Amino acid sequence: MPPDIAHLGFHRVKRQGSLSAHVADQLETLIVQQKIVAGQKLPTENRLCESFGVSRTVVREAITHLKSLGLVETRRGVGTTVLRSNAVEARPAERINPTMVLDILHVLELRLAIEPAAAELAALRYDEQDALDLRVRHTAFIAAHAAKTQARDEDFAFHKAIARATKNPVFEAMFGQLDHRVIPRAKLLSIDINPQAAERYLERVREEHTFILEAILSRDAEAARETMFQHLNRALEMYAQYKPSERSE
Repeated sequence: MPPDIAHLGFHRVKRQGSLSAHVADQLETLIVQQKIVAGQKLPTENRLCESFGVSRTVVREAITHLKSLGLVETRRGVGTTVLRSNAVEARPAERINPTMVLDILHVLELRLAIEPAAAELAALRYDEQDALDLRVRHTAFIAAHAAKTQARDEDFAFHKAIARATKNPVFEAMFGQLDHRVIPRAKLLSIDINPQAAERYLERVREEHTFILEAILSRDAEAARETMFQHLNRALEMYAQYKPSERSE
């Protein structure tokens, strides 16, 4: 059973910064402090939306972040259940060459500056052919993931389809100059990949792609921008953990 929501001390989030990050931070704190213990379910999406004063998209994004930390799991018809009180983030590789880490972070910084805007425009401008293409690309990613591949090409194709749906030739031309190597996993050496952790990581990517697709096809421009930002920012924060620690002389 979920805990009594009235005693959890949720605070309605301020309209500053990432709303989903505010929600995720509060939920993570409650789980880490064991105010919601392993085995208990989180309140329903509707209750969380009411308590935090946010949309369903924001709550889903927050739950996705908690899942990426290994704190909760969601099962259809059951809800979201707390698994543990200590975070165990899915990291696709055991180690990454420091030079490669910087390269990955530089590319993600560029994508963060561009792709949330592309998702927003796609939500406003896509046509029927774009919608079909986005669904096909998303389905291809799901199939590649199910086949236990790293789904690099399929990941890139999904993002490229979003750029095409903006109807802005500059966005599409930019992606035309790129290839699947802008996907961070494409830079990882097979010997360094942790198969189990990579599987969990790709499950998170699949779910985030689903949220992005739903927001775009719903023509919810704000949610499309937010979900794309969170998708790329979570990747940035995760890969930043591979940077070697700076030691003082």
